[in-house]
Amino acid sequence: MRNAKIARTTKETDIRMELDLDGKGSSEINTGIGFFDHMLTSFARHGNFDLKIDATGDLIVDEHHLIEDTAIVLGQAIAKAIGDKDGIARFGEARIPMDEALADVVLDLGGRTYLVMNADFGSPRVGEMNTQLVRHFFESLTENAKMNLHATVTGYNDHHKIEALFKAFAYALRRAVKIEGEGIKSTKGVL
Repeated sequence: MRNAKIARTTKETDIRMELDLDGKGSSEINTGIGFFDHMLTSFARHGNFDLKIDATGDLIVDEHHLIEDTAIVLGQAIAKAIGDKDGIARFGEARIPMDEALADVVLDLGGRTYLVMNADFGSPRVGEMNTQLVRHFFESLTENAKMNLHATVTGYNDHHKIEALFKAFAYALRRAVKIEGEGIKSTKGVL
């Protein structure tokens, strides 16, 4: 079973998460940030991942800590569920449109952490979510999942752009975690 159950509690947040990479796309997401819940639900659905998240935090301050810590735990859950990476495709890519927006995501689960993101947002917020936190979410996630992620999005509607990014990330990750055979995809023999 390629799944993970992780809990993380700090003075700012309390995150409980369950992830199944070989799921059916079902989700139960509760972070208290409606648009963020929508993005995580979309990620689960389009990745065919089963995902449960119960997250609380100091939203009275702002949503930064909760989004960052959710990304940390999701990255850790991805890494744990993948395990030793035996047989996985390792690389994944997706190009997803949403109306005028177009997102391109390419990733490598080889263990080298790096984020390249080309995404500009014209609005300071979408719903209750600060658009600056989109980049920070993916920074925290890639660092904890030990992945290399390149993401680009164009368009003019920030809701569409962010949603296209999350969907493209889901499709790319689904392709990268797919079992294609046996062994580690590396000339070094390890990832």
